[in-house]
This record gives sequence, structure tokens and C-alpha cells, in this order.
Amino acid sequence: MIQGKTAAEIFECVRALAQSQTLRSGDSLPPVRDLAAQLGVARNTVASAYRRLVVAGIATTHGRLGTIIRNQYEPSEQEGAQTDSPLTDLASGNPNVAWLPDVAAALQRTAYTPKLYGEPTVNAELKAYIQQWMAPDCPPNFEVDLTHGAVDGIERLLSAYLVAGDKVAVENPCFLSSIHTLGALGFQAAGVSVDSEGMLADELEAVLSKGARAVIITPRAHNPTGCSLSQQRAQALSKVLAKYPNVLIIVDDHFALLSNATYYSVIPNDAIRWALVRSFSKALGPDMRVAAVASDSATSKALGLRLTSGTSWVSHLLQDIVAAIVTQPQTNELLAKAKHDYHQRRQLLEQALHQHGIACQMQGDGLNLWIPLQVDDQSIALALARRGWLVRHGASLAVDDAVNGLRITISDITPEQCEKLAQDIKRSVG
Repeated sequence: MIQGKTAAEIFECVRALAQSQTLRSGDSLPPVRDLAAQLGVARNTVASAYRRLVVAGIATTHGRLGTIIRNQYEPSEQEGAQTDSPLTDLASGNPNVAWLPDVAAALQRTAYTPKLYGEPTVNAELKAYIQQWMAPDCPPNFEVDLTHGAVDGIERLLSAYLVAGDKVAVENPCFLSSIHTLGALGFQAAGVSVDSEGMLADELEAVLSKGARAVIITPRAHNPTGCSLSQQRAQALSKVLAKYPNVLIIVDDHFALLSNATYYSVIPNDAIRWALVRSFSKALGPDMRVAAVASDSATSKALGLRLTSGTSWVSHLLQDIVAAIVTQPQTNELLAKAKHDYHQRRQLLEQALHQHGIACQMQGDGLNLWIPLQVDDQSIALALARRGWLVRHGASLAVDDAVNGLRITISDITPEQCEKLAQDIKRSVG
């Protein structure tokens, strides 16, 4: 069925078979040795074709299980609420709507001036706010751009410098949308473990030494574990990154406006390619598709090619709304209350879990709490569903098979739910 004498011919043959559904999702390709013998070619030729199939998103590798055709159009797990679920949703990753600012009031305060093709892509008032906000945490002489949220910014940054097949170092477990983004772009995710102080420096160095071209680091409120970088860990990571000046450094500070943790930079002062991304979505609402990107001049120019006025710049109307909200004194008061509320809800759940003997990531930050497990997390998530809880298990957040745990969104959880959930987790695990 599979034919060809060169890697390109074998690749095109398998692609055609997959497109015609002669090879279907889940079908295993022959082992490299067997197909090479069948076609009368070298094993490296088949191996090269298989690598191209993986890079193109046509197939996936599963270790000893071999290379398998994947369904490119199968819906994958996404962040967000499941509105049709009868379960108590602790899997959404959403903020609490009670702490989102009044956008209608901001619209009334905003006098909109129509913008035309060729206008500056960032409004002056919002740019001034971002420069002041970012300056203490960036190398000098940085530039400011806007993207349609943090995930959009990261996707554009990676696309500016990398090509399909390149490796990107990410935390493991990892933010769900980062996993999807890397897969959609044809990049290979290289997992780096995290502990209570963030990404492990020695594992990052090992991944970079094997050719990773970029790294995405979450400095605070890591999703899903809630950990934040300590000063010592940030310094260790910065030293590692200084050894690899050609690596693109992306710092995803997605929870910056609401974080209780101190920001410690990992970006070396002489870094060549770097970007600090800060989203407004957690604080102002997921529908506010705006993220600020501070970066070196060359990276800003590369990003600007994809955000020019005439293609896909961020709406100036949306920028006006964001500026009207973040520059109001009452917004700071609202954010302070939201910080305190999220911290209090997390503490209540941490205490309830501790009282029932359930280990979790303590003193974390962000909207999610992580419970590492030594048993099959999917079975525990299913057991909790039978008891009325919807949580996210680690398999969907793992770069590889080395992650077992539950992610619980704490933004809406009540004291009564904390106690009941802790009891039900103990019953499910025990």
C-alpha cells in the first residue's frame, strides 16, 4: 500500500493515503525496519519520511507503539466552561465574573475616534501605560506591541523565528493552549519539569543542549500548578539562558495584574531575542483579547510584520476600552479585592485538602490549584464526576506521560465546596 524509494516519495504516499482516509486516524504505520525491507530502501530513508509526517501533523510517535496516523480535525480539549454539564465545573480556568470591571461604563467614558489604515498600531495612552508597567522588568530599550491575547502573541513570536520541526522548551505539565499552539505550528514540545519554585534549571539546560530553539517560561501563577519562580531559581534559569544567546526567550506573565507573587526576571540583560508577554484577559475578562508584548527591537520588527495596520492589528476600539479601564483608580481597587479573594479561596481549599491528608501545591498563585497523584488521574477524575465534580486531569496538560494529577479552578469555589471536594477526593483516591 505504501510506496516510494525516497523519503519525499514515501511521505507524499502516506499523506495521500491519509487524506483519502485509506489510512484512518489511529492506524499504525509499519515499523521502520519492516517498511524499509518491503520497499528495498535504507531504514534512514523511512525514518526520515516518518519524521516529516510527524512535523506535518499527519502522524504522531508513541514510543514502542510506533508511528500512528492522527486525526487533524478531531476536537481537542480546550480551556473554558462546559455550559451543558450538570457537574460543578472546577475545570474551566475562568476568572470569577464578580471581579471583572464594568466594560459598559468604560465605553461611556471613551470618546472613539475612527482609525484608518496606516495609523500607529498601538494607541498612545495604552502604550505609555504599558511602557511604565513593563520598564522595571525588562532589559533597556525595549519596544511595545499588542497581540490578540497571550496565546496569539506566543504563536506570532514563535512563527517569526522558528520553522516546523523545531523544538520548544516548555514546562511539564503545561498550559493547555501552549500544547495546542505548538502542535498546530508543527513544533516539538520538549518538557521541562517544575517544582514549587518553577522550571528546573538543569533540565532546561539539558533540553537546550539538545537543540531547542525557544523556551516559554511562566514566571508566576504557572498553569496548572500555581507555582511561581523564586529569586534563586530565576537567577539559575537566567544563567542557563545566557549560555544559549540564539534561543528565543518568551516569558508568559499571564497573571501579572492579579498576581500576589513577586516577579523575578529570567531574561539576561544581553539577551538577543526575548519577549515578555502580559495578558489583560484574566483581570479584565477573557473576551478582552489584548496582550502587551515587550521585546527587543529586532523581535518587535518581526512581530510588527504580522501586526501591521492593514492586516491584523488589535482593534483601536478595544485598545481604548482597555486603556479607559486600567488607567482608572477604581480599577486598582477592584484588582486588589480580586487578588485577595482568589488568594483566600485557594487557602481554604489548601487547608481542606491538608486536613484530609491530600498533598497539593501549597501557597500557589493564579486561578488553579494542582494535586499531584501517584495513581491513575483519569480514573480519579471519573470517580469525582460520579460525585458531581468536573475537574481536569493531568493527561491533557502533559507534554509526555510523566504527569499525573488534577487541576482545580478555584476562582468560584465556596468554603462548603472546599470541604466537600476534599472529602470526595479522599474517597476517590482511597
